[in-house]
Amino acid sequence: MKSKNKESQKLKALVREKYSEIAVRSEKGESAGCCGPAGCCEPGTGGKTGDGIYFDIMAESYEGLEGYQPDADLSLGCGIPIEFAGLKPGQSVLDLGSGAGNDIFVARSIVGETGRLTGLDFSEAMTRKARTNAQKMGYGNVDFIAGDIEDMPLESARFDVVLSNCVLNLVPDKQRAFSEIFRVLKPGGHFSISDIVLEGTIPEPIRKAAEAYVGCVSGAMQKEEYLEIVCSSGFTDVTVRKQREIVIPQDWLVQLLGEEQASILKEHPFRVLSITLNGEKG
Repeated sequence: MKSKNKESQKLKALVREKYSEIAVRSEKGESAGCCGPAGCCEPGTGGKTGDGIYFDIMAESYEGLEGYQPDADLSLGCGIPIEFAGLKPGQSVLDLGSGAGNDIFVARSIVGETGRLTGLDFSEAMTRKARTNAQKMGYGNVDFIAGDIEDMPLESARFDVVLSNCVLNLVPDKQRAFSEIFRVLKPGGHFSISDIVLEGTIPEPIRKAAEAYVGCVSGAMQKEEYLEIVCSSGFTDVTVRKQREIVIPQDWLVQLLGEEQASILKEHPFRVLSITLNGEKG
């Protein structure tokens, strides 16, 4: 148990470090996508530079959605959970792993000034960036706080809707995370979450690559196991609303693992999936 906790803390520290780094890079006007081995590079370069890999194959475009703010979009998501969130004016909304505020600002365009929106992020740097973005837009009903999804600094039964976009796969204890989501939702509330899951066993070389964990792959679990955790946390009407396969570029695998290990992966096929699901708290 102590060993598992130590590993969990190590992974959390890595996530905090890497996503804080992304926030700082974005402030400098540098590319900030969901990163692979060493950092980010410019999109459209095939994912290969001396600096790292731009792993933007996960993200879906928010452009054209009301409330969209380009400065808040760091291309860190793997879906658009707001599409299936059923948001209404006046609701209280929580976004887990809120980053620079992208989903919060789009959600605000629906819940309006009478709603209340809170973003929770593990990175202080991301939280500061989100607050700056909110201040620029003069939003008075939006808060951003730093905190751990496994132990949220929020009171119980506070929110009508919980959102999250490609974040829970980075949380070591997903059972604890969904239990916390259940706790902070009001009775009758619901969640809309986009996340990364697997079908087939992910090879050990990727499991052992810590940078791949931050790149949204090796932190993912099997789809069936993921859904079992959601249901066992007390949620009802759990439904996958959208699913698409994420194709990992071979050159990314080669850069991460080397030619020999990357070729071994061909003998152990697995699928990386982006899913968006809903669940209700009865």
